[in-house]
Amino acid sequence: MNLHEYQGKNILNQFGVKIQRGRVASSAEEAVSEAKKLNTETGTEWYVLKAQVHAGGRGKGGGVKLAKSLDEVRSIANQIIGMQLITPQTSAEGKTVNQILIAEDVYYPGPNDTEEFYMSILLNRASGRNMIMYSTEGGMDIETVADQTPDLIFTEEIDPATGLLPFQARRVAFNLGLSGAAFKDMTKFVFALYTAYVKSDASLFEINPVLKTSDDKIMAVDAKVTIDDNALFRHKDYLELRDIREENPIEVEAGYLGLNYVDLDGNVGCMVNGAGLAMATMDLIKQAGGDPANFLDVGGTADAARVEAAFRIILKDPSVKAILINIFGGIVRCDRVAQGIVDAYKNMGDEINVPIIVRLQGTNADIAKKLIDSSGLDVQSAIEFQEAADKVQDVLS
Repeated sequence: MNLHEYQGKNILNQFGVKIQRGRVASSAEEAVSEAKKLNTETGTEWYVLKAQVHAGGRGKGGGVKLAKSLDEVRSIANQIIGMQLITPQTSAEGKTVNQILIAEDVYYPGPNDTEEFYMSILLNRASGRNMIMYSTEGGMDIETVADQTPDLIFTEEIDPATGLLPFQARRVAFNLGLSGAAFKDMTKFVFALYTAYVKSDASLFEINPVLKTSDDKIMAVDAKVTIDDNALFRHKDYLELRDIREENPIEVEAGYLGLNYVDLDGNVGCMVNGAGLAMATMDLIKQAGGDPANFLDVGGTADAARVEAAFRIILKDPSVKAILINIFGGIVRCDRVAQGIVDAYKNMGDEINVPIIVRLQGTNADIAKKLIDSSGLDVQSAIEFQEAADKVQDVLS
């Protein structure tokens, strides 16, 4: 589950991570009111206004601006709230900005220069260990840094048996070129950040930039936080942070129906039971000259109601030109699935206007094929993988 910047920062702050403080607003007048409160709390007289959407690169799209007065806060808030923000990480249509974060100015003058760093924590799937990735090149896309100056990216893997050790936090601060008070503050920052990552059951923390202020304080100026969906049962309060306005509406609806659905850009809809089989089915579609339009796992219960719900979800995508149903009958019998497909098709009638190929393999697959073939519906049955691929190729050509 992705969080907005202000939500992620609140979680970091709960675990002692120093953050750039701010307040959230949904209108220009509320933005002015919250800016006044922020001034009272922090003494800041300049304000950074940030669009709150689940996408990076907001500054490039005009979603991050500096206001040097309350009048500018009002004017800029009017510009950002309600805009369609297009960034390198959004679709061509962009995302509607519903809220902004009014943050304190932390680039104030002082005895030393400010410095920006990059830091993230994530799972290294190759080693099975959590990893801190960091760089002196903060404020830039990490992909650009990796491509142009890979030697400026450092990693620190954490042994799960011991957790983050003091020498590792010190090594992070040393590799970032810090000394004195900033060095000490960075080691504290790294420990607090890693504690927050583990205890919040996050799958990703990305802080870009981590700022060394002019008076040598270390703080998170931005925060991209993703919580592991499988751990949300331990964090019921985090569920309240979900903003479905930022999510694909079809995927949200599928989730409410108990379907595992991911929207893709292709032309062949997939209805499959089991994630592994779903991946193999998408490969099959590619080999047949098509492109998968979705990942949809109906699970072990493929009765008429569930199949009908899956049909309706898939057909919400106007780019779908055919549907491939690929079911392995292990827990559920193939003949029961076949009857569910037939019943769902009859219930939906003219709503189904694309060819359907059904591959059923496993328990009672032969009975299932007879059910499909004798139904009189515009459904083509297949037993083998290659047979299904050939039929997909035929309907697309």
